[in-house]
Amino acid sequence: MNLGIVGTGMISQIVVPHLKEWGCNPVAIAGTPETIRQARELCKSAEIPHAFNSYNELLDDQRIDTVYLAVPNSLHHPFAMQALEAGKHVIVEKPLCSTAREAEELSRESRARGLMLFEAITTLHLPNFHLIKRLLPHLGDIKLASTNYSQYSSRYDRFRKGEILPAFDPAKSGGAIMDLGLYNMHYLMGLFGVPRDVRYAANIERGIDTSGAATLEYGHFLAVSVAAKDCAAPACCLIEGTNGYLIQHSAANACGAITMHLNDGTEEVYDENPEMRWESEFRSIARMINERDTEACHELLDHSVAVARIITKARKTAGIVFPADAE
Repeated sequence: MNLGIVGTGMISQIVVPHLKEWGCNPVAIAGTPETIRQARELCKSAEIPHAFNSYNELLDDQRIDTVYLAVPNSLHHPFAMQALEAGKHVIVEKPLCSTAREAEELSRESRARGLMLFEAITTLHLPNFHLIKRLLPHLGDIKLASTNYSQYSSRYDRFRKGEILPAFDPAKSGGAIMDLGLYNMHYLMGLFGVPRDVRYAANIERGIDTSGAATLEYGHFLAVSVAAKDCAAPACCLIEGTNGYLIQHSAANACGAITMHLNDGTEEVYDENPEMRWESEFRSIARMINERDTEACHELLDHSVAVARIITKARKTAGIVFPADAE
């Protein structure tokens, strides 16, 4: 996988130095005229050959077969579509798109062109997540599932003073459910599938959800996703069944150590994750691209599109509307 990275923000700073050891071959990083210095510094520190100051330059590089997009949410759809049209596989940082319609368009385009499209969600690739799937039958009939990812954002202080940054900007498809809540949705839907219905109750300031709770109705049980950027609490994932419960004292994106406690008093602790959660994700995607495993890719893509549909529906039940909704 010969990778071109787009964006020099926090996530790029975290993952780029490790890409080579995770089975990827980073060829170039694209910034903007304003961020070209950061792109060059990151290239130098990670021993990546080329830094470009425009996206088009990167797309024109024929050595690159896969593009990794770490750009603001509202740019995911147009940037990913441009990469597909240039004949590149695409990895998009979450969320895949601003709306379900955009996600469906990208899915159709990638399949029509015989290219692979991935939403970068660490949860789905972590060993602990796959272990939970194997442990669930031990819990009996599932009755409740809940996830809480509440992390006070430093940007919220600036938001309260009137400065609108992408994380809290409806025009940039920001908000709590599109950020932290998205991990919760991938976790819950990755384990239990598409719910019958969803509703979202949110704390809304200036047209954006700074925190909220989404309720997923599965008919025979309920699941709840709590996500907040305006307050903080211990992260937790909890699944309760008739035979016992399973708990993780971590956010859904980390999918950390698992404790399974059964009604007979037995308790087991499991943890199979690597030190850095992004490792499993990039190794998995690199394998699928290198082996042309379109079946595995499409299974993940179908899941991402389903999550986009539920997130879009949930957001609209709370009255949160993005410019992308009208396009």
